[in-house]
Amino acid sequence: MSHDAAPQPATARRSNALSGVARVPGDKSISHRSFMFGGLASGETRITGLLEGEDVLRTGAAMKAMGAHIEKHGGEWIIRGTGNGALLQPEAPLDFGNAGTGSRLTMGLVGTYDMETTFVGDASLSGRPMGRVLDPLRQMGVQVLKSAAGDRMPLTLRGPRQATPIAYRVPMASAQVKSAVLLAGLNTPGITTVVEPVMTRDHTEKMLKGFGANIHVETDERGVRHIFIDGQGKLTGQVIAVPGDPSSAAFPLVAALVVPGSDITIENVLMNPTRTGLLLTLQEMGGNIEVLNPRNEGGEDVADLRVRASDLKGVAVPPERAPSMIDEYPVLAVAACFAEGETLMQGLEELRVKESDRLAAVARGLEANGVDCTEGEAALAVRGRPGGKGLGGGTVATHLDHRIAMSFLIMGLAAEKPVTVDDANMIATSFPEFMGLMAGLGALIE
Repeated sequence: MSHDAAPQPATARRSNALSGVARVPGDKSISHRSFMFGGLASGETRITGLLEGEDVLRTGAAMKAMGAHIEKHGGEWIIRGTGNGALLQPEAPLDFGNAGTGSRLTMGLVGTYDMETTFVGDASLSGRPMGRVLDPLRQMGVQVLKSAAGDRMPLTLRGPRQATPIAYRVPMASAQVKSAVLLAGLNTPGITTVVEPVMTRDHTEKMLKGFGANIHVETDERGVRHIFIDGQGKLTGQVIAVPGDPSSAAFPLVAALVVPGSDITIENVLMNPTRTGLLLTLQEMGGNIEVLNPRNEGGEDVADLRVRASDLKGVAVPPERAPSMIDEYPVLAVAACFAEGETLMQGLEELRVKESDRLAAVARGLEANGVDCTEGEAALAVRGRPGGKGLGGGTVATHLDHRIAMSFLIMGLAAEKPVTVDDANMIATSFPEFMGLMAGLGALIE
């Protein structure tokens, strides 16, 4: 899909009980990293279950532009990588569309190479700050030759002849910043260290270890993680089965909780402890979510989830939980609309710099649909109406943000009046099957 495509509004209406079995697309974080590490490793990497959303495919295209061979055969992606340290200078700018993860991680990956690389993106991505990634890269010797105001895209990086290893304390809870520094360390002599005061999703560490990187983690008595990576080692191709994305599973999951009489099962969901904050919160709210068949696949915890309609109660979500559910707050806010009492979400400053100012976008969407809510600088309080009485009837401005679009379509399934989003095009960036999957469970979205 082109980001210049004419907006495609969509409307969700109050639905009868949802039922059935669903399988969400592959995890976005693991899919991005599978393309990157496979493209960098020596030998062959085979991937099944990859999320074929536009964001991930942009990362694949970037790796191809730097010398990796990537082909799809049936349901399997086969990559022949360049070998660590052997990426080639791309002939044209790398266009990441709307992919924040892909662009920030790739800046780390290529920044320490002795070459020039230009990054461009769509209007939404071009508005997002990249300084948080560029600051540590500058300490390693990377030059930002050109950028739009405020370290934004389009921007051009020039790597040093030989990068300098650093010890970097991540100033905010950000898996993207942590990962960018670790990836820069892959092509840097010596040991690069990342100090992480608050643990964030750890797919980069787990997957680099799986590909053969010399990486280890020490956690001190205060819970601060010190991650050490030895640069210029060999990465070897792997076989990867990507589990289902918990951030995508969040949408049918919340829908089943709030649409009366619903009973669905979502199969093969990633249960990495750094990603289960939403599940924990919904269970605290009284959500009937059963974890079935827990298992370990490829170093990651996976399970099936049976979800039944539930009477939810408002809770206070502690700020320290934010890193484990940062992408799920929009759909949690929707669940809170149907809960008894107030749900208070704190520690949300990171939402201000997502695909949109996600905190403001959620609050405006809630207000447009009759929800009593209060937006703080880094907090959101939602006072629910069990049964959805009086809710809905509004149109939500999505600001090119896929999670805003999907969250408010879920709201419309249980609200008294329909809910419309101004554009559903961008849902394809992370969850191309969303409309079909929800319709298969009985949701009324058109």
